[in-house]
Amino acid sequence: MPVIDISRERAGKRLDHVLAEELPEFSRARLQEWIDSGRVLVDGRPRKASHKLRGGERIDVEPAPLRPLRAEPEEIPLDILFEDDDLIAINKPAGLVVHAGAGRESGTLVNGLLHHFGTLSGVGGDLRPGIVHRLDAGTSGVLLVARHDAAHRALAAQFAGRTVEKIYWALVEREMKAESGVIDKSIARDPVRRTRMTARLATGRAAHTEFLVMQRFRGFTLLEVRIGTGRTHQIRVHLASIGHPVAGDPLYGAKSQPGLGRPWLHARRIAFDHPSTGNRMVIEAPLPSELAAWQARLPSAAPLV
Repeated sequence: MPVIDISRERAGKRLDHVLAEELPEFSRARLQEWIDSGRVLVDGRPRKASHKLRGGERIDVEPAPLRPLRAEPEEIPLDILFEDDDLIAINKPAGLVVHAGAGRESGTLVNGLLHHFGTLSGVGGDLRPGIVHRLDAGTSGVLLVARHDAAHRALAAQFAGRTVEKIYWALVEREMKAESGVIDKSIARDPVRRTRMTARLATGRAAHTEFLVMQRFRGFTLLEVRIGTGRTHQIRVHLASIGHPVAGDPLYGAKSQPGLGRPWLHARRIAFDHPSTGNRMVIEAPLPSELAAWQARLPSAAPLV
């Protein structure tokens, strides 16, 4: 049973807002259900979601048993870049969530995969069949899926051993002076804004990002980015940490850009050893038309002196 002690600094905050900050693994709808059913007590008494905290209280949460989630087939169009008996490579569009979670059970890539292919690897469990790695919902590009357990384990070992080459294209704000660079900063959950990650804390998981300038525009720079690790929001966090947030990514400080309703970030290429043959495979995903069109409108930068 989670127990939350409310500090004086949180005085005036709503009960439901504090729960959402402290228990980000649960959906707001589920937390609301627990409040309404009396499973959330403030100093031993049930309160409404809108209850304002004074600071110094103790919150006891008794979670209701979670209904087991199982991904179900759903007809969703898929752009298949490659498939054989071992694996599938998908060109994931921006906006498509990879797999279900608390508060989200349908309309995901996994639902579409099960409809098209029937069965996938079970290593990731009933909620994430076939999923070896992930892309953020707002990121487009190539994503690998395992069709059976042996392929899944072989691919997962390559990701863990960092022998998979992952290359992204990212358009960032401001003209970058350096031609290339390396970012080695640990990444952790932001303690204040729980939907974000941060590279500003001494704690966290090690993360390695390399970038190379492809083209400069007035106020923007197009980068080729390679990541040696796969932390949550890694590229977005790391580039923002050096003053160059990904264009169209307000979560990490980028300005709102008319006509760009997503982060300008695309998983361009992935290279790996085929789980059965051992042959080196290279799979590329074409740049989405909306990103290409938005970039095409940008004026070129003045030559560097």
